[in-house]
Amino acid sequence: MTRRSIRTAALFVALGLVAASCSADEEASAGGQAEPTAGAWRTWVLTSPDEIAVPPPPAEGSAAEEAEDAELRDMADGRTTEIVDQVRKWASLGQPVSTPWVEMNLEFIAARAKDPPLASRGYALVSTAVYDAVVATWHYKYLYDREAPTVVDHVVPPGPDPSYPSEHAAIAGAASTVLAYLFPERPKLRLDELADQAAESRLYAGVNRRSDVEAGLELGRQVAEKVIAYAQADRAEDPCNARRPGPAGRYWGPPPGSVANPVQPCAGQWKPWVLTSGDQFRPGPPPVLGSPEFRAQAEEIVAVKAALTDEQKRIATFWAGGEGTPLPPGVWINVVLAYLREHQPTEPQAERVLAMVNVAQSDAGIAAWDTKYTYWDPRPENGVRDIGLDPSWSPYIETPFFPSYISGHATYSAAAAEVLAHLFPSDAAEFHRKAEEASNSRLWGGIHWRLDNEVGMDVGRQVGALVVQRATTDGAPPMR
Repeated sequence: MTRRSIRTAALFVALGLVAASCSADEEASAGGQAEPTAGAWRTWVLTSPDEIAVPPPPAEGSAAEEAEDAELRDMADGRTTEIVDQVRKWASLGQPVSTPWVEMNLEFIAARAKDPPLASRGYALVSTAVYDAVVATWHYKYLYDREAPTVVDHVVPPGPDPSYPSEHAAIAGAASTVLAYLFPERPKLRLDELADQAAESRLYAGVNRRSDVEAGLELGRQVAEKVIAYAQADRAEDPCNARRPGPAGRYWGPPPGSVANPVQPCAGQWKPWVLTSGDQFRPGPPPVLGSPEFRAQAEEIVAVKAALTDEQKRIATFWAGGEGTPLPPGVWINVVLAYLREHQPTEPQAERVLAMVNVAQSDAGIAAWDTKYTYWDPRPENGVRDIGLDPSWSPYIETPFFPSYISGHATYSAAAAEVLAHLFPSDAAEFHRKAEEASNSRLWGGIHWRLDNEVGMDVGRQVGALVVQRATTDGAPPMR
C-alpha cells in the first residue's frame, strides 16, 4: 500500500468503521461485478448519458483492430518494472478508479490557504465530472459491447464490463481537465500528461486497445468542459462586495492579533446543486453579544476548555481540518475512500457515492456560509474576551477566519453522514455517531458555541436529505 493509503486506512480505523486495518486485497479488481444498467443512470451536468456522441470502435477482425492488437504485442514486449508499477498505480486495484485523481485534489487543497466552501465546491465539480463521464462511458460500453483484448497477458484484470470506451481514460480526461481549471497555479500540461499516462497504462496492461483509450480520453475531456461551463455560471467567481454590518465585537472580527479578512463572505450566494438557494434552510439568529444567552454560552465554553479530557483533546485535534490539510470536507472524502476500499462496490457505484457525498458537502458549505454571513456572529475567542469574562482566553485549536454561527464542520458532517447512512444502512448509526463527534469537536476545540454545532447539524441533515431524495430517483439500484 502507498503511504497515503496507509494513512487513509488508519483514518478509517480511527473512525470506528472497521475493527482492524484496511483489508482490501490490492490484487483484486474493485467492483468485480458488471453494472450493465449504469449507462442509463441520471447525470449531474450532462442532459443525458448520450449527450456527447462517441463513434463506434473499429469492427471486430478489421485491419484497424488487427493493427491495434499488433501494437499491444509490441508494448507488452517493452514492459519494464517501472511501467508495470505505473499500470498498477493507475489501475487503482481494490478501490475506485478515480482514487489517484481524488488524492491529487486533496493534496492541491491542502497546499492552499484555508477556504472550506471553495474546497467543497471543487471536490463536487471533480466528482460530478468523473461520475457523468462514467455514466456516459457505460452507455457506450453496452451500446457497442466490445470485448477486452486477449492477445497478450494482462498485467491487471480488464474488468467485467465491455472495453470501449475505457473508463480509466474517461476518468483521467474528466478529472485532469477540471483540476486544471480549479488550480490554475498547477501546470495544465503536466495534468494533461498524467491523463495521457493513465490512458497509456491500459495499453501496457493489455486490457484496452488504442481506440478504447482515445475514445475515453476525448469523452472525459468533453464532459469536463461541460462541468467547467457549469462552474463558470455558479457565481463563485463573481466579485464580492459583502461588508460587515457593524463594528467588530458586536459582529465578527478577526481573532485577536490578526487583521485577516473574512473567508468567502459571498459563498452563500453561489449556485447550489440540490438546494433551491443558499438560504433555503437558513435558521433564526444566534444570541446577541452582551445578552444573558450570549454570556451563558461564553461561560459554558470557558468551563468546557478548563475541563477538557485527553480524549476530547484528541478528537478536537483529529477533526480540526486546519490549513495544510484537505479541510473538513476532505476528511469525509478520506472516510468514503476507505469505506469503498473495504466494501468494493462496482466502479459506477463507487463514483456515484463520491459524487453524492461531495454534492451534499458543497451545498452544505453554501448553506452554512449563507448563515454565517447573514448574522456575522463572533467567534468564542473574541466573544469571551469582549464581554470581559476572560480578557486573555484562547481556544484549544486555532480560530478560523470566518463567523461562528453556524458550524461549517457540523453542517458538512451531518450532510455527508445523511448520504452515507442512506447508501450503507448497515453502518448508518456509526456514520451519524461520527458526525456528532465531528460536531462536538468544535465545542471542545473552543472555536464554536454549542448552538453553532446543534443548528449546523440540523441544516446539514436537511441538505443531505435532499441528496438522498435525488438518489432514490437516479435509476441506480441499491448498493450491493
